[in-house]
Amino acid sequence: MADNPMRNGKEIAGDGVSRSVQSIAQSINPLIVSIRQVHQMPEEILEEFVCESIQPIPSDHLTLSIATVLGHGKVNGRTMTKARKIASIISASASAAELMSCGLTETQSALISAAIHIGQELCSAPLRPGERFSTSREIFQRYRARFYAARKEYFVALNLNSKNQLIREVLISVGSLSTSVVHPREVFAPAVRDSSAAILFLHNHPSGDPAPSREDRECTQRLIHAGQILGIRCLDHIVLGFDDYFSFADTNLLQSE
Repeated sequence: MADNPMRNGKEIAGDGVSRSVQSIAQSINPLIVSIRQVHQMPEEILEEFVCESIQPIPSDHLTLSIATVLGHGKVNGRTMTKARKIASIISASASAAELMSCGLTETQSALISAAIHIGQELCSAPLRPGERFSTSREIFQRYRARFYAARKEYFVALNLNSKNQLIREVLISVGSLSTSVVHPREVFAPAVRDSSAAILFLHNHPSGDPAPSREDRECTQRLIHAGQILGIRCLDHIVLGFDDYFSFADTNLLQSE
């Protein structure tokens, strides 16, 4: 498995962004300004607004937000009609083809994809090299937006030094709707190269329910055993849901069986 960071993954951002890069770049700043003006929002709460706007659950607020993006700050009957269709299918991984099926042009679908990407960037605050985390909830809050409504499972390892500071983030596996195939070899090879003293695992559940499956529990046990052999501590395995998370460490399930 390649160990490229998730921030570069196209599965999360959607494939419409790459098609109109220059047009999007010219539209981003006025787009954000328009959203703030139409909704009369102070700049300091724009981040919270964008976070709400990427949720895949239809609502009047979401429909109005999408219409605002489509109309570059001007909402009318046509943009509202399209926005209602988009609100029923939108997700963090909505493709350009899916958006265009709602009657959008290629440029409009790219703008919506870009708006989703902006929301993810503003709402996501993953650990940077050298940073530490204090609780499992902090990890959930930092990574939740990145995986929100993703249609596949993404398994990520955070390689840490002896002070529990991040060395680097590694994407281990991209799975299906309900599973991701994780082998200790792919997990610990980068950790050994990084001379990691500890490691933390996290993955999302596309269903939104963070309750660990039997496969999650068995995978965690295999990784714990492999870490013990290599002398790399497994600090936690966190399962990300839509509104909550599950921590193996907090529930005392990191004990080797």
